[in-house]
Amino acid sequence: MSTVLIKNATLVRDNLKEADVFIKDGVITKIGRVDRGADTVIDGTGKHLFYGFFDMHTHLREPGFEGKETIASGVRAAVKGGFTDIACMPNTNPVNDNKVVTEYILTHAEKEGYAHVYPVGAITKGSLGTELSEMASMKAAGVTAVSDDGKPVSDGRVMRLALEYADSLGLKVLSHSEDKSLSGDGVANEGLNSEICGLKGITRAAEEAAIAREMILSETLSVPVHLCHVSTRGAVELIRFFKKKGVRVTAETCPHYFALNDDCIVNLDTFTKVNPPIRTEDDRTAIIEGLMDGTIDVIATDHAPHSAADKNTTYEDAAFGISGLETAFAISYTVLVKSGLISLTDLNRLMSVRPREIMEVSGRLREGEKANLTLVDLDAQYVVDSSKFVSKGKNTPFNGLTVSGKVTDVVVDGKVKLSDGQLV
Repeated sequence: MSTVLIKNATLVRDNLKEADVFIKDGVITKIGRVDRGADTVIDGTGKHLFYGFFDMHTHLREPGFEGKETIASGVRAAVKGGFTDIACMPNTNPVNDNKVVTEYILTHAEKEGYAHVYPVGAITKGSLGTELSEMASMKAAGVTAVSDDGKPVSDGRVMRLALEYADSLGLKVLSHSEDKSLSGDGVANEGLNSEICGLKGITRAAEEAAIAREMILSETLSVPVHLCHVSTRGAVELIRFFKKKGVRVTAETCPHYFALNDDCIVNLDTFTKVNPPIRTEDDRTAIIEGLMDGTIDVIATDHAPHSAADKNTTYEDAAFGISGLETAFAISYTVLVKSGLISLTDLNRLMSVRPREIMEVSGRLREGEKANLTLVDLDAQYVVDSSKFVSKGKNTPFNGLTVSGKVTDVVVDGKVKLSDGQLV
């Protein structure tokens, strides 16, 4: 029997309330005033306690790209950022399009014992967009959703079949919505800044046309679809329109889309190169509006770690992606909550509650639930220092930025994995 007691923390649920939380054998057994001791006592005075954050969109790179990230480094980076649960995308080598790769990921994640990992299987074999993967066997092995993230399914008929097949198995399709015939070999948002920099642009139409297709298919088939990394005003308006019609669509965005605009590319910093690209100030504002009114359901990271060599080159040749697990909460809190745009309970919904609902993974901050908890000091300010990232990927455009909201302690299955900001 092991026990953990978190004292005097402010619990973030539908409201804010100070309480103690007592954990026994990995389960929350009491929330309220606790007058007994425990094997481990965490002082939550002045801090806020969340049910652990859930990232629906992470790239762990292993197997195949261990120079960028490993399962070991990725799950530790997740915990450092306050995430007790992450869903990892299938663009590994080999692609996670079969039960063998799924089992490999789960086995290695369980061995590490940090954040829980929920593998996302590929929609098509090899993520080539032509033949559906063995979704049934992958589900039996442990995948919780399917996606061809990074390689969008261009063929509308294949996507239709994928939506129907996945729905019959109870799997959610996570769509990387991009029309490659429109985005082509672009590297930055198509607009004034890309012209100034002499960079090939990616039109917003590439995202919006693909999103429209997915939602029309969802409506036609009466099946759900989830839209990844939404970045444009047009996309937000389309999602809002289809949601009002009752279409079963959910959507995510990432911190870089509401914290930055494409002015950040003018110095050709390759750490700003991401797909979809960082858009205009008007798009940034629209993303925030979508978060405020519920059009966008989830803040995910699209954590895409890369080696120094992947980014230390020209903007055209650099890899797409931002390493986001260790900055997501602080960026979100600083930009959205501290500025008064949304409440702390809204942020809890965006980073903990809705991701679990969409992925159909249980967990809330209440008695009887597994103890997966994140304690944060909202008053703590610090400067982002990518050299101290646990992730192998140091590629962040937020390096040197002063933010508020430091994750201090994380409990996974009743075991302390982060204590006073240090991995246990």
